[in-house]
Amino acid sequence: MQITIDLPTDLEQDLIRQAAQLNVPLQTLILETLRQRTQTTSGSISQWSDVVLSYTGLSDFPAIESYRDRPLENLP
Repeated sequence: MQITIDLPTDLEQDLIRQAAQLNVPLQTLILETLRQRTQTTSGSISQWSDVVLSYTGLSDFPAIESYRDRPLENLP
């Protein structure tokens, strides 16, 4: 299927810039963006930013899972 849309100039320039930064064709960037948007079911769209979702924690801080097996009275 082929669809033609008119993009505002600022959006067009943003897409071109992002495609260049990612070193992917513009069409690939647009298709991936549309796929991500359409594969997200309603109600499951995250309100968290990518920065928060990609956070892996601090290497010297114990993982929260390490506290699950400890009785509450032993917590610091």
